[in-house]
Amino acid sequence: MSEPKTGKPEVDQRTVKRAVIASAMGNATEWYDYGVFTSGAIATSIGTLFFPGEGNAVLKSLALLAVGFIVRPFGGAFFGPLGDKLGRQKVLALTILLMSGCTFLVGVLPTYSGGYSMGIAAPIAILLLRLIQGFSTGGEYGGAATFIAEYAPTKRRGFFGSFLEMGTLAGYVLGNATVLITSLSLTTEQFDSWGWRIPFFIALPIGAIGLYLRSKLEDTPEFRRLEAAGEKAEKAPLKETIQRNWRMILNLIGIVLLVNIADYMLLTTMPSYFTDTLKIGDTESSLIIIGVEMVQFALLIPLGALSDRIGRKPLMLTAAIGFIVLSWPSIKLMQTGSLLWLIIGFLVVAILLALLLAVIGSTFPAMFPTRVRYGSFAIGYNISTSLFGGTCGVIVTALIDSTGNADWPAYYLIAAALIALVPIIKIPETAQVPIEQIDTADTGGKFVGAGK
Repeated sequence: MSEPKTGKPEVDQRTVKRAVIASAMGNATEWYDYGVFTSGAIATSIGTLFFPGEGNAVLKSLALLAVGFIVRPFGGAFFGPLGDKLGRQKVLALTILLMSGCTFLVGVLPTYSGGYSMGIAAPIAILLLRLIQGFSTGGEYGGAATFIAEYAPTKRRGFFGSFLEMGTLAGYVLGNATVLITSLSLTTEQFDSWGWRIPFFIALPIGAIGLYLRSKLEDTPEFRRLEAAGEKAEKAPLKETIQRNWRMILNLIGIVLLVNIADYMLLTTMPSYFTDTLKIGDTESSLIIIGVEMVQFALLIPLGALSDRIGRKPLMLTAAIGFIVLSWPSIKLMQTGSLLWLIIGFLVVAILLALLLAVIGSTFPAMFPTRVRYGSFAIGYNISTSLFGGTCGVIVTALIDSTGNADWPAYYLIAAALIALVPIIKIPETAQVPIEQIDTADTGGKFVGAGK
């Protein structure tokens, strides 16, 4: 690698591709966990085996999943500024190790009762693992997106950034598919007895592959440029992050609110909505979700490349307006009792989400200057995810149960889209702005040295 006049190391395309794959693997590990945990069969097993007694077993599992989101902002506040101080690569190696390890350990935990049991210690142990998993996840997404954005060429940042969400969908589909194959291969008694553990075991090799890939890469060219110039964050990056970037962090929170409510609505709430509210079997529900996600999978890269040409904001605005107008009709289609209309309604919402997912990996890192990019992103993203994404399944399911109104998923999406419209309109367009020229701190969203 040579040093150009800007001081930023040049990177060949092969290294960029390796960086993108290594980053996406962490997202795949995170969402493999969600895919396993929220599938109908596993959610029922976890709720029954670790939290016996009266109450909805699926709701208990969703509540356990939501608990992990409580600590995500703390993980973001810890790992994000640490990544700005020590480097992205070191922190990302640690987060993927913790995420995959915690998912694996759920598979070896004794249950509340039975032959292999530990009584009240069982729910406490799984709760602790979910807290550790949530804490480490708080440092993952912001770092992975930053890693890709700082490696990618300016004119292809949208294209490469879209691969991050390819990791999301790949991990989630793999998690769902693993549970589906395991449940179909075993009897109900075998699955409830020991088969539910198998999907959790697979998280360890997935994480090991990601860790290996990340350990073979240098830190990002942009971080190394900052380090060589003596400009990286040193003593109190958390304080600097909040003081100089709080306005843009608030904008990020508002946009992430829609992204994660839509994301977690489709990926963690809809499985139980299909089975509990619409009375569709676990197998049919899993197949519908996997099939629709494959459509999203096919759309992400073309949409990411499109954003390099027309900008990120047109896609985000289209998605937000689409959620406002189409969420309620889509939910009503799902409720008709027709499998075809259900798939069409679900697909409409999924395509709107794909418009957002295709560009957030390139949009969010470019909202902040390099010096505090990881920390600003991680803090804003995880506060919003914790408050609105992680609680989505529990709140929507509880509202449906308490009111008997099955339209709550639509109302929730519409409200989120109305809120997100404001920050989407306010943020600057970053599609053609070099990552090293971005400094939106205290500039009202304008770029220092960007010529815009």
